[in-house]
Amino acid sequence: MLLYHDLRAPNPRRVRIFLAEKGVAYDTIEVSIAAAAHQTQEFRRKNPLALLPVLELADGKVLRESMAICRYVEDVQPEPNLFGVDPWERAQVEQWNRHAELEVFYPIAQVFRNSHTFWTGRIKQAPEFAEIMREQVAARFEWLDDELADRPYIAGSRFTVADITALCAIDFGKVSDIRIDATARPNLAAWHKRVSDRPSAKA
Repeated sequence: MLLYHDLRAPNPRRVRIFLAEKGVAYDTIEVSIAAAAHQTQEFRRKNPLALLPVLELADGKVLRESMAICRYVEDVQPEPNLFGVDPWERAQVEQWNRHAELEVFYPIAQVFRNSHTFWTGRIKQAPEFAEIMREQVAARFEWLDDELADRPYIAGSRFTVADITALCAIDFGKVSDIRIDATARPNLAAWHKRVSDRPSAKA
């Protein structure tokens, strides 16, 4: 397997952490977003949307969405299980992974896109929207802190893909000065340390 990725982007990191948890071997090709390498005609043949990551299989088949890649790998190599072992747990993991994507990842990404100088002149920015999203992130951190008061991981008693999504989202927030206040959000901070200490988090 060949993974096209950018080391600094959060979605490729989701896939790298997932592959590390699975112990799957793969090769990589760096596609720098800062250098606009994802916008080249060559890369757009892999993904016309010019988004990362992209996974290319040995037979030339291509997957170009992070959760689709993770689900494919889960089916090919079921253990360790990261999507749920029975209908109820699979539903819980799906629910919490979507919460992590829509309630945490999305607003953090919008703060970055609409306020950071990296995007100045690259895209049309709306700084006021960025501040609205920053307030939403603060509210969601409070919500997650309450949720994590009685369980060690996002979707329950064990580490799953939902933790990977939430970790990558929250870590990506640092570039926009979004951080967990450990005093105000002790449960969220404890979870963050727990998942950050896993060897896969360095992938």
